[in-house]
Order: sequence, then C-alpha cells, then structure tokens
Amino acid sequence: MLQYFVMELLAVYEDQDEAEEAEGKVTGPKRLASDRDDNQVVWRLFGTASLGNFYALDMYELPKLKKLLECRKSGGSGYDEGEHQRILGNLSSLVNTYGLSIPDHWK
Repeated sequence: MLQYFVMELLAVYEDQDEAEEAEGKVTGPKRLASDRDDNQVVWRLFGTASLGNFYALDMYELPKLKKLLECRKSGGSGYDEGEHQRILGNLSSLVNTYGLSIPDHWK
C-alpha cells in the first residue's frame, strides 16, 4: 500500500547554511530545494505543516507564546493577556492555510 505525505512550503532562505540548519530542525518528511530567483539562489524548505515544525523554525511567535503560557500557568508577572491574544489572532493564518487547529490550552 502506498503512503503519500503532503509537504508544504514552510520557509524560504537566501543562505544555504541557514536553510540546511532549518531542515535539521524539521521532523517528518522534508525536502530542501534550491531555485534561482533572478540572479540569486534561494532555498525552499518543504515539509509537514505542523505546530511543532513551525515552533522548531521559530515562526509565528510560537516560542514567545510558549513563554507567555508558562507565565500564565505559574502566575508570573511576565504574562501579558493582550500579547497572548494578538499572537493567537495571528495564528489564524495557520488554521486557514494549513488546516491546523490551535490547542485549547493555548487559548
């Protein structure tokens, strides 16, 4: 039985070393492809669109969201409700583009 994996364009890099480092952070099926854009080579990272992969790539302010959630859980003074809601609002693009869902404990 054949299995198909859907790989999405996750990020584009202008530096090969940065692209290869990012590729190492992504889990699941992945592919790094070079492409010539005008006179410059760009590197396109394809992989599984998941919250874990976007977090590993430091995208969509997910590491900042994690810190906010840790502050909220511990009752720390670093929690900012407005910033939390702003980041969640920005994550709507992930929901719409990739069909992901935001975990309830992030809300």
